[in-house]
Amino acid sequence: MPFIPHTEKDTREMLDAIGADSIEELFDEIPAELRIDHLHHVPEALSEKEIVRLMRERASLDGTPLSFIGAGAYEHHIPAAVWDIATRGEYYSAYTPYQAEASQGTLQTIYEYQTMITELTGLDVSNASLYDGASGLAEAALMAVRANRKVKAGRILLAPGVNPVYENVAHAITGGQGLSFEWLPQDPSTGTVAFDALPEGRDPVAVVIQQPTFVGTLEDVDRLTDWAHAQGAFALGIANPMALALLKAPGHWGEAGVDIACGEGQPLGVPLSSGGPYFGYMTCKQKHVRQMPGRIVGRTVDLDGTPGFALTLQAREQHIRRTKATSNICTNQGLMVTAATIYMSLLGVEGIARVARLSHANTTRLVDGLCGIDGVERLYDSPYFHEVALRLDRPVAPVLETLAAQGILAGYDLSHHAGTDALLVCATETKTAADIDTCVAVFSEAMR
Repeated sequence: MPFIPHTEKDTREMLDAIGADSIEELFDEIPAELRIDHLHHVPEALSEKEIVRLMRERASLDGTPLSFIGAGAYEHHIPAAVWDIATRGEYYSAYTPYQAEASQGTLQTIYEYQTMITELTGLDVSNASLYDGASGLAEAALMAVRANRKVKAGRILLAPGVNPVYENVAHAITGGQGLSFEWLPQDPSTGTVAFDALPEGRDPVAVVIQQPTFVGTLEDVDRLTDWAHAQGAFALGIANPMALALLKAPGHWGEAGVDIACGEGQPLGVPLSSGGPYFGYMTCKQKHVRQMPGRIVGRTVDLDGTPGFALTLQAREQHIRRTKATSNICTNQGLMVTAATIYMSLLGVEGIARVARLSHANTTRLVDGLCGIDGVERLYDSPYFHEVALRLDRPVAPVLETLAAQGILAGYDLSHHAGTDALLVCATETKTAADIDTCVAVFSEAMR
């Protein structure tokens, strides 16, 4: 329904009904010195046309550089149909579907999304959804504490390949609830877990495993998942959904699979957009569903046998018994989830797998070219997907600045994370052979 403003007559009738002389009288309890009569620092309102022009002018300042940055957010081709459909009024303005009878379209969209995500991750149940991958990890950690009742300590062990930003966010969200995060030892040659140095008897509630790792390497997820379960811990998987088109799904890691999987859904049809909005996905085994935060949509039939969709379990922060709420951060990132659903529907299993293969092939071509330059070599000797960490024989920042001046964003400065001069590079299916060759040529000049 369109917004209908109140006329002066409407306002007068409402005031008369409550016995007030003016709108201002409704706020007479607020002291005059605390009232603001004018927002001096807020500029005058702009028309729609003026706002569009302003946004275009600001966007033009970014230019159109060649980007080889990954590190958790990836530039993929998004078919035009995705956002042509997602920005239709019925999708663009869709809100949390509290009234099932009035929200069947929204509920079905979420249900289809959940179905696709569970197929990707190899698990039973999905929610819809979380703010982003980082808050997804925080919620997965809290969920593990609630579900793994055999372990009383709130100790979360992190594989060395977990995105450090995820750890920072998870610590910020859960730190006040007594959870602690500890890093597992790293094999310096592979960038993955050092199995020979894994601690025993630490009584962790969960072990977090990322595949591919933050630096693009591949963990021995089967061995690490089984080790986590042997410690009495839940296995929490973080996975790039695009990689799952080629790599083993978290639900199939080890003998029993992970208990909970989460990650960043941005690769599935959501633009980079200077850092958001994105959405986090979360899936789990059926037996843990009552501890899952967020909206969960189920398919049912009515008394006449007609199929329908409804929110189930009421696992929401608005639950009337707030002590029973599973989260105070969960959300329905409806628009982003809708875009992801359309994206996955259009590409299908074969299409997503092709994107993954092309991305890996382009990254391999880029890495081979860059490693042919004096002073550049791979940081880790390990299989990889999608992105690779490189060691430079000089500080990374000046090299990146030189390439940026020529319209190339050559990668993510990994020096602080890796403890050496290192660069994380990524090439998705959006890059052509000419793009990659241009990057290699300019990079070579910058290294002289």
